[in-house]
Amino acid sequence: MSRLLVTGGAGFIGSNFVHYWLQQHAGDTVVVLDALTYAGNKHNLDSCQGNSHFHFVHGSINDQALVEALLQQHSIDTIVHFAAESHVDRSISGPDAFLETNILGTHSLLKAARTVWTAQGGFEGKRFHHVSTDEVYGTLGPHDPAFTETTPYAPNSPYAASKAASDHIVRAYHHTFGLPVTTSNCSNNYGPFHFPEKLLPLCLLNILQGKPLPIYGDGMQIRDWLYVEDHNRGIELILAKGVVGETYNIGGNNEWANLNTVKLLCTIADKAFADDPALALRFPHSPCASGKPADTLITFVKDRPGHDTRYAIDASKLMRELGYQPRMTFDSGLTATVQWYLHNEPWWRGIQDQSYRY
Repeated sequence: MSRLLVTGGAGFIGSNFVHYWLQQHAGDTVVVLDALTYAGNKHNLDSCQGNSHFHFVHGSINDQALVEALLQQHSIDTIVHFAAESHVDRSISGPDAFLETNILGTHSLLKAARTVWTAQGGFEGKRFHHVSTDEVYGTLGPHDPAFTETTPYAPNSPYAASKAASDHIVRAYHHTFGLPVTTSNCSNNYGPFHFPEKLLPLCLLNILQGKPLPIYGDGMQIRDWLYVEDHNRGIELILAKGVVGETYNIGGNNEWANLNTVKLLCTIADKAFADDPALALRFPHSPCASGKPADTLITFVKDRPGHDTRYAIDASKLMRELGYQPRMTFDSGLTATVQWYLHNEPWWRGIQDQSYRY
């Protein structure tokens, strides 16, 4: 049985990973370390409470002494490192936190793992898995081939640059010190527990509340969308069969322009209201409540600085070597996501009540 430390496990992707892992590996121990900053939400893990194999610790990855204590106390053999500042807009307005968490925090974890595991007799049976992003590769032209694991890094935002730096530090700890690491670079995730400042939940909640759907520029920026459970199945494969020292791209083979993504979301919302008349009573400010299409809320706003034109992940290495295949289509995954938000209104209302502002 494995004993995992999951950093950032109260965030969007991390909490989904914790739920997935406990369901698929019932005998494993999962320790979550999360600083509970604005995007971390302990309520994401409510259903894990009472599971004797689950432990939550409120703390920072920058606290090396705390990390070392957790590794020792729980005999951790696997670190899955999600913890990161991850919103591009926030990195433009305040980059310092991104460098502190994504670079220095990752280094703190690596130092702790090296120290403790070395003292315990070495790295046999240990793994440090680092979760990164496709944004480290920069941007693509309309006809460029998708990012592969050998694409040169060219980050264009402070967020992307901080993640690129963390990727390099992880790689260096393997090549210099022999730390058993793997890295995954994923495309845009979506699904349950997605914090409402991101495009899809932002637009969905704005549809429900009759607020504008802000589209940067002309909305033709391309993103490769990946359902969060498909992402976590990819990490599971890498932990089980991935080669130490290797990087694997995890993607959905699912490129959409932002404008078309929002239009698909609007269509799904329209159908949800048509199928369930009670939604009109719950969300009377939505245009859907009066039979108007949700896409009437689409509003074009000034593009943000350094906005990358296109991301696209080539996940063929993961598919070829480890047998990975994404299971969820965009339509079915987005429909499931909309239904999750409709059935979990207290969760997102709670975030809004804590002074989150669109």
